[in-house]
Amino acid sequence: MAKRSRVSRARKPATPAAPATPAAAAAPGAPRIVDQPSFAQPAPTPDPTTFLVKHTSDAGAYKAIDVLNEQHGIAPLPFPAPRGLPEPTLTLAEVFGSERSADVLAKIKAAGQIVFHAGGDCGSTTGPKFQDEVVDKMLGDFHESDQEEVPQFHILLGDIVYSFGETKYYYDQFYEPYRDYPAPIIALPGNHDGMVAPETSAASLAAYLRNFCSEKFAILPEAGGLTRTSQIQPGVFYTFEAEYVRIITLYSNALEDPGYIADGPSVPKGTLGVSQLGFLTAALKRVKSERYTGALIFASHHPTYAGGGQHGGSPEMQGQIDAICAQVGVWPHAVLAGHAHNYQRFTRTRADKTQIPYVICGNSGHNVQKLRRSGPPMRTPQILQPAKAGSDEVVFENYDDQDYGYLRIIADPKQLRIEYHPASDGRAAKTPDDSVTVDLASRQLAHYEANDLGFPAAARQARKSRP
Repeated sequence: MAKRSRVSRARKPATPAAPATPAAAAAPGAPRIVDQPSFAQPAPTPDPTTFLVKHTSDAGAYKAIDVLNEQHGIAPLPFPAPRGLPEPTLTLAEVFGSERSADVLAKIKAAGQIVFHAGGDCGSTTGPKFQDEVVDKMLGDFHESDQEEVPQFHILLGDIVYSFGETKYYYDQFYEPYRDYPAPIIALPGNHDGMVAPETSAASLAAYLRNFCSEKFAILPEAGGLTRTSQIQPGVFYTFEAEYVRIITLYSNALEDPGYIADGPSVPKGTLGVSQLGFLTAALKRVKSERYTGALIFASHHPTYAGGGQHGGSPEMQGQIDAICAQVGVWPHAVLAGHAHNYQRFTRTRADKTQIPYVICGNSGHNVQKLRRSGPPMRTPQILQPAKAGSDEVVFENYDDQDYGYLRIIADPKQLRIEYHPASDGRAAKTPDDSVTVDLASRQLAHYEANDLGFPAAARQARKSRP
C-alpha cells in the first residue's frame, strides 16, 4: 500500500505556535488560540510503525469493570449541556473558518453535490498499522479526476481514543493518524470517550470536550506539535449543517451496551435528563418548519439494530427516537452508528413503505470483531425483525467482519448514497464493496444516478450505445 504524506516531527508547524512534544500530551496544558482552523500537515514523511506514547495494559481496569457489571454497579453518566440549547448547531462554514468557507461553499454549490467520510471506533491500542491503513485509503479519495468527488469533511462516529478517552493517547490515536487529512474532522463521542477507569479521578468526556468542543480554534499540547486545531462543536450532541445534508448527532453515553440518550424505563429520573429528547424535537420541528428537502441523517455511537457479535442493539433508545419522529412527522433518510467493530447494513421498511438504511461502521481502526465466534458465517440478506404486530420490517442486508474500513457518503438534491470501502482494497481501488442509495423524495431505496466523473464526452457516447 502506498504511504501517505507526512510532516517530519522535527519540522516546526506552519501555524505560528510553539510546538509541543508528544510526551507533553500526557497532561493538558494551555491551548494556543488561533483565528483560523488548520488541518493537514505541509510536508511528507512515512507512516509511523510504533506509538510514541506506549499504551499500557487496561486488563486490571476491565476486571474491575466486570465486577461492577455483575453487581449492576455501572450506570450511564451525566454530561455537560451543549452551547446553544435547545438546538445546538454547527455549520460546515464555521469549521472551515472565515478565510476559506466562501470558496468551499461555492465549489460545493457548483458541483451540485457534497461528499464526506464517516467511520467509528478508530482509536487503536496496539499500534498505528490498521488505523493508518484506513486513513491512507481515505486520503486516496482526495485525488479525483473531478473535484466534485473530493470529500469536504469527516465525521467520527465515536470511540476516538481508547480505552477511557485519556488525554495522553490523543496524539497517537487521533492527531498522528489524521495528520495528513486535508479537511475538517468533526465527531460524536462514544462510550470509550465517556468511560472513566475505576479508581481514577478523571472526569467523563473531559478530553473529548477539550479537543472537539472548544469555543475557539486552538492548537493543543495533545497535538504534539502538529498543526491540526481543536474543533468548535457546541457539545456532545448537535446538528451539523452543510449544503445538501443535515446530520443530527446524539450521545448514546458510556455503557458498553445498550446506548441511552435520556432518562427512561432503564435510566432513573434525573440521571441523564431529557435534554437530548428536547434537542431532537427542536431539530425535527425546524426541519419541518423550514421545509427542508435535503438529506437528513441521524448519527449516534451505539447502534439501534445489530446483527450479532459482541455488541447488540439499543431498543429503548430507538423507541425514544421513534416517538419523537412520529410526533413531529419527520423521519431520517439514513441512520449511522459505530460501536460494533465491523460493518453492518440494515433496511428498515416502515408501514407506509418508506425505507431507512441503518449503517454501522465501527471498524475504522480498532479491533475488528466477527459476528460469530464459532460455527458457519452468517449469510445475508435475512430478516432481523418481521413486519407484524405493528413493528416495521428490518432486513440485515450486508456486513464485513474481516476488514477495517470507512464510509464515503454523497448527497445531492435528489439522492443520498452511502458507500463502504474496506482498507484492504488499497488506494488504487475506488469501487465500494457495498452501497445503498435513498431517493430523498420517495424515501425509498433506489438505483444511484451516477454522474460522468469528469468524462462527459465518453459518458454521452456510452449512453448512445445502450440499447
